Amino acid sequence: MTPKHPDITVTLTGHDGNAFVVLGRCSQAAREAGLSECEIAAFMAEAMAGDYDHLLQTVMRWFEVE
Repeated sequence: MTPKHPDITVTLTGHDGNAFVVLGRCSQAAREAGLSECEIAAFMAEAMAGDYDHLLQTVMRWFEVE
């Protein structure tokens, strides 16, 4: 499955897996890539709408993850 933004890569391996850290890394990568605040807010709302597994699935649907 191709992520919504395959040009944005978020590195999660080798870092703290805390949900807040994951959200922070994703929002930072999205801002650096030039996504609008509205689109970042949509990602954040979707990512926080469930449990930790839902968060990770959302990250993989939106971004390239390594």
